[in-house]
Amino acid sequence: MPDNSNNLNTTLITGGAGFIGSNFIPFFLEKYSDTHVVNLDKLTYAGNLEHLKEIENNNRYTFLEGDICDADLITTIFEKHSIGSVIHFAAESHVDNSIASPDAFIQTNIHGTFTLLEGAKKYWLEAPNRPKKSFKAARFHHISTDEVYGSLGHEGYFTEETPYAPNSPYSASKAASDFLVRSYYHTYGLNVVTSNCSNNYGPKQHNEKLIPTIIRKALAGEKIPIYGDGKNIRDWLYVLDHCKGIDLVFNQGKTGETYAIGGDNEHNNLDIVRTICGILDELYPKKTGSYKEQIAFVEDRLGHDMRYAIDASKIKNKLGWQAETNFETGLRKTVLWYIEQSK
Repeated sequence: MPDNSNNLNTTLITGGAGFIGSNFIPFFLEKYSDTHVVNLDKLTYAGNLEHLKEIENNNRYTFLEGDICDADLITTIFEKHSIGSVIHFAAESHVDNSIASPDAFIQTNIHGTFTLLEGAKKYWLEAPNRPKKSFKAARFHHISTDEVYGSLGHEGYFTEETPYAPNSPYSASKAASDFLVRSYYHTYGLNVVTSNCSNNYGPKQHNEKLIPTIIRKALAGEKIPIYGDGKNIRDWLYVLDHCKGIDLVFNQGKTGETYAIGGDNEHNNLDIVRTICGILDELYPKKTGSYKEQIAFVEDRLGHDMRYAIDASKIKNKLGWQAETNFETGLRKTVLWYIEQSK
């Protein structure tokens, strides 16, 4: 496939075969007809090219299998494809896995982000604070999480000014990557933006995550495991609403700044499992009884944060973003998607 001749319209998207990336790429390609996407993904257990079937033959899309920690590969990709911007999704993200085996999280989330930043710096800048003429608009958008801020009590919200206080190896590795991105702006003048999102949900999410696990276990007739007492609260953001927020930050966000993206949808885990079981009872009823009878409480996760919630005022006021999907509607769409996948 020939490279896009307009380098500022060639975007490297890392981790594009993952949950959010595989929702974002089709959205991005449809919205911007002058954009070429190069998707670099290592295809670990969390990557699934089946979720990109709809665009695999698009002549503005190129898939590359590879590791963001491979500096030679990153240099080659920037040069061969004239990369003019980066949207960096690639990350190890499952908290339980980070507790059992943190090594991969340190490598991918910290060293991988460093490798990408170095690749961008060397390709886009003549010297610190001096972008090459062709790359004055080149931008690096780092996708992060609200988990870097730690845990909230029953009141209060995370904002862009909240001090970092990560409590798991996963969130600590993402916090480190956020600081690396910040440092490349302040030290080298690299054009960066960062967005920290709340818990995403929707189609294409990996089976290990909470909502897919609830649906999968329910449909299989197995016990639906809920950590502790189920009172842990998260702010839920529908994945396509997040994609629209990412697009706004990428295109209109102020260089060097951070934008928190939250769904204004606080729910505890027990409420979520009961709601999903109610939707399944309606859409895909069991022969006898309710899916709620399968709920089982299990030993709590180590270091399990009590509550996350985002004040998204900045992105709303500065960029005009608003979450559009009602939680019940989003859950229903999600459940329907997983029902179809199970057939």
